[in-house]
Amino acid sequence: MAGNSTRQGHSVTSRALAILAAFDQRHRRLTLTELAARAELPVPTAHRLVGELVAWGALSRTESGNYVIGRRLWDIGLLAPVQSGLRQIASPYLHDLYGATLATVHLAVRDGVRVLYVDRLSGHASVPVVSTIGSRLPLHATAVGKVLLAHAPSEVQSAVFGDLARITRYTISQPGALSRQLDRVREDDYATTVEEMSLGACSVAVPIRAGGEVVAALGVVVPSLDRDQARLVSALQVAARGIGRSVPGPLTD
Repeated sequence: MAGNSTRQGHSVTSRALAILAAFDQRHRRLTLTELAARAELPVPTAHRLVGELVAWGALSRTESGNYVIGRRLWDIGLLAPVQSGLRQIASPYLHDLYGATLATVHLAVRDGVRVLYVDRLSGHASVPVVSTIGSRLPLHATAVGKVLLAHAPSEVQSAVFGDLARITRYTISQPGALSRQLDRVREDDYATTVEEMSLGACSVAVPIRAGGEVVAALGVVVPSLDRDQARLVSALQVAARGIGRSVPGPLTD
């Protein structure tokens, strides 16, 4: 992606959106040069647009001179129906679940071929957790992701099965093995992972249903599932049913 870009004739809006789209899970902090390259814009154009985005609050500049997503953009994102409505409904249930388990609690929805973490409460146990509110992680390597993948349309499953990245040595990266596990998820109505996203972390998750459809997933992250899996599944299912009864239907505007 070079500086004299194919975006030169594009509108100002499309150029500004290209700058915002330059950020992703692996590129949270970018220099101006990196932003220009990833957005396929000349550096002077990127400099002007970045300055406007910083002034508005969509981007922020760190002390080291890198650029990061600004708070104002995140605040606006929280107004989306999935984030605002679901988080508000689920919040008391997440706190009850946290109180019962003292584990890290996740509320997530599917965003294309990734799992989007809508809310998160940090647990007491020292467990490596890579998720943050607003982060997007692979569907096949997380318990909440597996729940959502098991109930996703066939075209989404095909896209995910075509790129099963191995994140740790325990990540299930064979399509046949994952397919069998998803069958089990649909049968048991919960999913688990054992160190598939990060070493030292296990997770279990259940679906949240509204209007007969799986609209989200609720999960916890713990050091081990050896003794507490049944108890955690039971607590999650109680909370998920409560959330599902409060959601008016499929999460659309």
